[in-house]
Amino acid sequence: MINFGAGKIIAVPTNLADGTAIAVPQPVVLGILQEVSLDLSVDVKKLYGAAMYPVAVAQGKGSISLKAKYADISAAILGSLFFGQAATAAIKAMVTGIAGVVPGTPFQLTPAVPSSGAWVGDLGVFNADDGSQYVRVASSPTTGQYSVSAGVYTFAAADVADNVLFSFEYSATSSSASLFTINNRDMGYTPSFAVMLQGSYDGKKLTAKFYRGVSSKLALPFKNEDFAVPDFDADFFANSAGQVGWICLH
Repeated sequence: MINFGAGKIIAVPTNLADGTAIAVPQPVVLGILQEVSLDLSVDVKKLYGAAMYPVAVAQGKGSISLKAKYADISAAILGSLFFGQAATAAIKAMVTGIAGVVPGTPFQLTPAVPSSGAWVGDLGVFNADDGSQYVRVASSPTTGQYSVSAGVYTFAAADVADNVLFSFEYSATSSSASLFTINNRDMGYTPSFAVMLQGSYDGKKLTAKFYRGVSSKLALPFKNEDFAVPDFDADFFANSAGQVGWICLH
């Protein structure tokens, strides 16, 4: 058959990173799929005698892997397929360019934190008019300097009425956000999932299923003047019944 397009990929998580079986798995779709490569390979062992060509050839170790590019950055892919852990409904992020004007005595500004969150750390202050960066000091700032404590920024008297832009790190709780904490866990902890892949053209379909897979790579690129297209790689292995999967042309 002839195949056209990227097809569709749906993964079903089977085990968390600690090996716990998932009782009610939530299928995960790799959305806005751009490109997929299903690679099946084996080592070939050759037996030679005195002659220059082998007298026997046999297959040795084999591997099946999948490489996909998709455009829909999904918390389910991060959590269920790669990290193997549930998300926390919270935000950890940064904001850049929050505007303010340096006031009179005591020359202090407290920029509003998004989502009613908490200020975590300073990421710099710039002058909105000329683009220059203010210098952070521990206390008693002079012209072109500032100090900050718990989200309260203090400037010099000479900088009153300056238009400034704040950047800072913050945290907040949010039911619409997904936070994954990356811990330095012991090696060997691996979330697993089943995968189904399907492509079609002119009324014909190629469908493949693999029972146990692990993600070996998840790349999140950021591009100037272009859409981000993450890379997702997976390797497949046999389940407890000794089955790896199947491929069907229909």
